[in-house]
Amino acid sequence: MGKKHKDKAKEKDKAPAEQASTGKDRKGHLHKSITNREFKLLLKPEGLERRKNVAGYQVFMQDFCKKQKTDYLALEAAATGLRNVVFYDTPDEDLRDNRVILRVRASRKDLWVDEWCEVTLKRRHDDFDAAAAFDPTPHFEGEARVRMRFKEEILRGPEPDQPRSIYSNNAIINTVPLDRLDKEKMDEIYPIFPGLTALGLSAGKKIGKVGGETNTILEACLPLGMINFDDDVVAHCDLGVWFRSAGAPLVAELAYSYHVNSTNRKNHKAHAKADRFFAKLQKALRDHLFDGSTKTALIYGKPE
Repeated sequence: MGKKHKDKAKEKDKAPAEQASTGKDRKGHLHKSITNREFKLLLKPEGLERRKNVAGYQVFMQDFCKKQKTDYLALEAAATGLRNVVFYDTPDEDLRDNRVILRVRASRKDLWVDEWCEVTLKRRHDDFDAAAAFDPTPHFEGEARVRMRFKEEILRGPEPDQPRSIYSNNAIINTVPLDRLDKEKMDEIYPIFPGLTALGLSAGKKIGKVGGETNTILEACLPLGMINFDDDVVAHCDLGVWFRSAGAPLVAELAYSYHVNSTNRKNHKAHAKADRFFAKLQKALRDHLFDGSTKTALIYGKPE
């Protein structure tokens, strides 16, 4: 075989690895595993305990989309959803060190917490291949519904036109009875999420709430509207505010996301439009941006 043919063979061998590490092939097609793209901006929390200031973001998004000549459907009558958010880990934060997140979200109606919750296990990593290598698939007995998601999460980078992508391999169990959360050791978690055994943690290792029993976040989430990047790429936009306690906001997040499927996976024009929109959105909100990567990183006090 000549040198030219050998070089081509080497390039062919490298192609899958390049695709796995970035989540895209050389043509820019999103990897077939990606089910969602989500763009996230952390915002300063000051003043967001007031409904008037939160509503200001609804007006802002409507005006911003108009300036960008992007179709936008405002959800002005949308209700704010409330839920408790808790993270679980070992005392040494072994899950966090392995880029794994175990999160429970329980919906609230006014003061009262629902009897059912949502349990999520995910690995979130800068490297596509590292995220994909982890298996979060649950083995859960009961009537709960399981959703599998592989997200490309686009975060603020060093510059608005230099975003950072991380890949989130998720398993989400809906309608889990709260009474089934009384797990204290890894050997009680392994039967539900057997993929965690790959981390090599002792079965007897304790697991509990990150930050202690009282460290529960109150999350208020307000749907703002729908952003149309193309007929088959329509993103829902939300504003989420995290509170340590009522009236004391910790951080906020403005996010928009859309599903990726066989119909729109190769719609380069729409994906690129969503990317450009994100860069321009950062510039428009530069005075309101909160330093940091994710809300989870803020809770752990460790960068992500």
